[in-house]
Amino acid sequence: TGYQRRVHGEHRFEFMSKQITQGDRLSDGVATVLLSLGLSALSSFTTYKLLQHKKEKEKYEKGKIHPKVKSLTSFSEDDFFASRSLQRNADHLGSQLYKEWRFLRSVESDILEVPHLFDFIDNPENYPTIMSPLQGNSSYRSVFGGEGFLPAESFIEIGGYVLSTTSFSPKSPEEDAKKLLKAGPRNHLFFAPHDVRAVIVTCGGLCPGLNVVIRELVMTLYYNYNVREVYGIKYGYKGFYSYDWIPLTPQVVKDIHHLGGTILGSSRGGFDLDKIVNSLVEKKINHAYLIGGDGTHRGITVLYQEIARRKLNIAICGIPKTIDNDIPLIDKSFGFQTSVEEAQRAITSGMVEARAAEYGVGLVKLMGRSAGYIALHASLASRDANICLVPEFHFDVNGPHGLYEFIYNRLLARRYCTVVVAEGSADAIRDEHLSAKGTDASGNRVLPDVGKLLKDGITNFCKSKGMDLTLKYIDPTYMIRSIPANSVDREMCASLAQHAVHGMMAGFTGFSTGFINLRTCYIPLSEITKGLRRILPTDHDWQRLLASTGQPSFLNGENANEHGGECNIKITTM
Repeated sequence: TGYQRRVHGEHRFEFMSKQITQGDRLSDGVATVLLSLGLSALSSFTTYKLLQHKKEKEKYEKGKIHPKVKSLTSFSEDDFFASRSLQRNADHLGSQLYKEWRFLRSVESDILEVPHLFDFIDNPENYPTIMSPLQGNSSYRSVFGGEGFLPAESFIEIGGYVLSTTSFSPKSPEEDAKKLLKAGPRNHLFFAPHDVRAVIVTCGGLCPGLNVVIRELVMTLYYNYNVREVYGIKYGYKGFYSYDWIPLTPQVVKDIHHLGGTILGSSRGGFDLDKIVNSLVEKKINHAYLIGGDGTHRGITVLYQEIARRKLNIAICGIPKTIDNDIPLIDKSFGFQTSVEEAQRAITSGMVEARAAEYGVGLVKLMGRSAGYIALHASLASRDANICLVPEFHFDVNGPHGLYEFIYNRLLARRYCTVVVAEGSADAIRDEHLSAKGTDASGNRVLPDVGKLLKDGITNFCKSKGMDLTLKYIDPTYMIRSIPANSVDREMCASLAQHAVHGMMAGFTGFSTGFINLRTCYIPLSEITKGLRRILPTDHDWQRLLASTGQPSFLNGENANEHGGECNIKITTM
């Protein structure tokens, strides 16, 4: 359902004025009548809300609302909507939220455990939870805000889960599937909305959709939950202690989903545990949303452990981001689909260049440090790749069954060849050694340039055979990650952000949001950081690629007839 815009009186009047005066075919008399009716209705509504707010304030001052709630919230004359959830809370201190937490910690539950702030407080059964402002009698969407539009059946039931797989067999029965906590709004909140101070940070490399996530986090916090203090952290982890924080409001973020990159900036490294946690405490932050890949999630894990050790009232979550699509368990990460779409255009360009020459080769290098999913799926989508090389499978470049000999023979027979290679494939070459060039700020190896190696190697090999080769080398690395998200990724980003907010407002912490079997889940950080997902020889997508390209294994000797030997690459963790 997303968020709902709250249109205050002056904005409503401005909207009506514009609609009536900007080219609508209405007579002056009709326009005057409609404006008068609008002003009259606005005046009546404002008067009613002021009276209602006054009564609620009097009840508060007389102590009719639970006394523990006083420390969690504050009242102001100019905010009608904040008091609505507090009024509903008066009779709901024995909440569904506590019952869900108790069930998830019981022996009856086999759902993967997601930490909750109830774990760190004494007597959680007495904690004054807040009834969600999203609750309403129907799904009717009021023009005055994002509250009260969800019927009771729209909230997540106690014990809701999603299976980690939907494919079963005698060797893999349903009982072996993991159960993940179902994401979505809870009918009670751990945090009082006016007590929430949230931060958002983007870490690591760029990825399509970052701005969509930022926008939706802000909009959901602001319009659905009345959270008014949201800050952006600049340039990754180091921004917590090195830069001024940026106040984020709907006005600031309303159009950023049309932009690539991230308005907050990003960087690798800069992780200083004490400085980050201390800055959260000093500025009274209790919601931290961190957007990043596997390295970022390892940092989130360390932050969560320190916050838990100190028993701080801070919820922290991750939103998985990597165009390499190598995060385990989830269906795919946001931005991947957009990157594949853009990479497909580069492959098509390589094919066109190759076919235009007498003996033409189009060589396209794509991102994929340890997993070749972009190269694989872009090749499958384009149908124009004749060879696809990924980091997961060994191959030889020299020898009678090597890559160079195969390309030469194809050029003799077909006159052109389109080669797609993932950037991490240098590690998969058996008969050439390329040394890494140190590590970056995140501890990742700086990869040798496999594109240049193949470009020079293919050219020199064919020339040694007397062939006048034309090779066009295309490297769209930064083009595919810096563009705005497409419609598929925008929808995914919005859903991930909204469900992250729902989970944090309910008090869950130390988790990441992700799609599993097309359902959004809260995933324990330990599951996200177990390792990297990689292509397997038995994966149907890889088998479909081999059927499409017809490529051999490029292995000499005893393994010459196999479709690629699985490559075990050492992966630096941090």
